[in-house]
Amino acid sequence: MISRLLIANRGEIAVRIARACRELGIEVVAACSTPDRHSAVVEMADEAVHIGPPAPRHSYLHVPNLIEAALRTGADAVHPGYGFLSEDPDFAEICEMEGLTFVGPPPEVMQQMGNKATARRLMADAGLPLLPGVVEPVRTAEEGRAIADEIGYPVIIKAAAGGGGRGMTVVRAPAEFADAFTATRAVARAVFRDPAVYVERYLTRARHVEVQVLCDGHGAGIHLGERDCSLQRRHQKLLEEGPAGHLTPRQRAELGALAVRGALSVGFTGAGTVEFLVDDAGAYFMEMNARIQVEHPVTEVLTGVDLVREQLLVAGGRRLQLRQEDVVTRGAAIECRINAEDPTRGFAPAPGHLDVLRPPGGPWTRFDTGYRQGDDVSPHYDSLLGKLVVWAPDRDQAIRRMDRALAELRVEGPGLRTTTALQRALLRHPDVRADCHDIEFLDRCLPDLLVEATALSATPTATLPAPRGPLQLVPAPSDQDWPGPLAHAPLTEGTPP
Repeated sequence: MISRLLIANRGEIAVRIARACRELGIEVVAACSTPDRHSAVVEMADEAVHIGPPAPRHSYLHVPNLIEAALRTGADAVHPGYGFLSEDPDFAEICEMEGLTFVGPPPEVMQQMGNKATARRLMADAGLPLLPGVVEPVRTAEEGRAIADEIGYPVIIKAAAGGGGRGMTVVRAPAEFADAFTATRAVARAVFRDPAVYVERYLTRARHVEVQVLCDGHGAGIHLGERDCSLQRRHQKLLEEGPAGHLTPRQRAELGALAVRGALSVGFTGAGTVEFLVDDAGAYFMEMNARIQVEHPVTEVLTGVDLVREQLLVAGGRRLQLRQEDVVTRGAAIECRINAEDPTRGFAPAPGHLDVLRPPGGPWTRFDTGYRQGDDVSPHYDSLLGKLVVWAPDRDQAIRRMDRALAELRVEGPGLRTTTALQRALLRHPDVRADCHDIEFLDRCLPDLLVEATALSATPTATLPAPRGPLQLVPAPSDQDWPGPLAHAPLTEGTPP
């Protein structure tokens, strides 16, 4: 069992980890950069260690400083959170070499899942369905163009080492391919230090569905349902919800079983997600995130399972106590990422001093943040201010509760702007309320949504009108209409004990 843990992160996820540690009786060491020396997690921790100046490469990405901080304070484990070094296999390996428990999967699994081309190949070997494309990196534009011509347009060129929504380019016509290939390789080299890219078919009008998995180091694994993450801008999620109401019970069960199968096939341990693109024809593996997700609270409020707690227990060597039949999803949940960004200026970062930070209240309303009123939102880090999460008995009530909570949330300060008005506009759009949007919806409708967001900013207390009768939802397809993920991936075995 872990007794003392260094949190190698900051902000809301650092606070979230610290709270889980407190409940388990684990002592907390907070790693903090110069601007974070008086942050909320520092005040919560048993000990805090200064790890460097503001720039991430000299602090939260500086492995020697983090390892030294853990060893000097007597920590026996390190939790990387998300972002920063959370998916860096070298960091995980160094932790192991220094006798520190890394709260996450083994380094070799992180290496495999971090390379999207390798992940595609391994998941195909495990029987997960893939979109038409290749499982090996494409070396030249000519080679890639030939693949695209064969599988049909549109296609997407992806950085093999990519993540966080970067290093992806959609190509809709052959004439665009060469320039897109060159540009994507350049981004991959600059951002991920690896120019390798691969090509696969791009789905239009698809939904982004991720399945939450939890596996221990003893061969057992379960899934905890799914989240729909289709409301995203340029592959960056803005709002997540669960369950995915457009799935049938059979789809939901099949995707869950596929996710567990894929995770166990590569020796995954801990909390992670297996992500799929879903359309009327089926579901296709997209990637696996070998870490806790930003949007994990959606699953927590739906199932009552504390995912960070389970992560810590599994990392400490305990077998999973949960069985698949123990997992029950109730109601509907929505999470909005409250970002310090200005949507009217291309989502440019808009940090500043928090003169006012007043979270909303009310039943089944949760606000996870690492900031307090009076703090400064630093320009050096991710723009996430906090995560607003609501639960309700059904999706329509959850939308109404989130709209009310967003209107109630107060974030004020010189220069500060947030995404709250845009998120209210999103939730009020007829296509979103009817659950018939797709992964391109936000980019496609952004101009109109910004107009609505401006109007809502002028009248922040405006409430959603009461429905004149039942909300007309687009019905999910029946199980009889669902062709299954792929004929070659039958689901015969159960989850290992």
